[in-house]
Amino acid sequence: MNLTQFPAHEPLAVQTRGAMVESVHFGSLVALDAGGDSLLTRGEPAARIYPRSALKPLMAVAMLRAGLEIKAEHLALAAASHSGAAGHQRVAAEILADAGLTPEDLGNSTDLPYGVAERAQWLCDGHGPTQLAQNCSGKHAALLATCVVNGWPLDSYLDPAHPLMALIRDTVAELTGEDLTEISTDGCGTEVFALSLTGMARAFARLVAAAPGTPERQVADAMRAHPNMVAGENRDVSALMEAVPGLLAKDGFEGIQVIALADGGAVALKISDGGDRARMPAAVPALLALGVDPALLGRFNELTVLGGGHPVGSLQGIPY
Repeated sequence: MNLTQFPAHEPLAVQTRGAMVESVHFGSLVALDAGGDSLLTRGEPAARIYPRSALKPLMAVAMLRAGLEIKAEHLALAAASHSGAAGHQRVAAEILADAGLTPEDLGNSTDLPYGVAERAQWLCDGHGPTQLAQNCSGKHAALLATCVVNGWPLDSYLDPAHPLMALIRDTVAELTGEDLTEISTDGCGTEVFALSLTGMARAFARLVAAAPGTPERQVADAMRAHPNMVAGENRDVSALMEAVPGLLAKDGFEGIQVIALADGGAVALKISDGGDRARMPAAVPALLALGVDPALLGRFNELTVLGGGHPVGSLQGIPY
């Protein structure tokens, strides 16, 4: 590990308080036009990053290619970082039950619900961390269901040598057009691959541009049809998909956001310090550059900064 070399990140978002700039969020970003050409860049989008949960839609493609057949709502949860609401946990349990499995078969880490309101309600109801409540439980349920379809071992489904993990690696490499040269482990226990932002934008563009009925298009269509399964109530990713027709979006821990438009244009960004609050405001200027109607993006463009309960500033993406 070389701690003396860092990606050449640039300012992507700025927070003001009163008349002063209070904070600046650095990062890297790429926007591809509908033809796949680079329309704009900030920072170093060719540098490798871990896309974290933004990989989930690509992993879902691999599962469908392996023969998994599930309804759209279930597929959306397989690609989700869900808030842990009762509906999310119900659907994850349904995926397992349809495969003859139970939550005890899950191999993901335990956690409280990710959503703020969902977590508070869960704790008020007297619950603690569980695998089903953890935000990746839909993905893990679908991974197990894929193993059942193929007669693959269940207890070792997270082992890098497992045939499903090998298929996922091949699928991610194909969709991104990049070799998987650095692999680690994500928070939930699955592998996570170092990829460029350009590769991730390319992959999401391929999902929305794929022919109807293909695994790629099935994943994109399921996520767009069930945006609240992909994240949840009061989550910006779900709200953005509801606001912009045909848009596909997935976030990831450590400041990752990937978006594809119905025409095949795409945006991928990484906030350098891993902070979440600048992720969506930083994406908005790139979406505007790709031609998204500003009227559809108003609520995502600016976060209000309060002082004494009153607006005194804002957090906004830096325009291009």
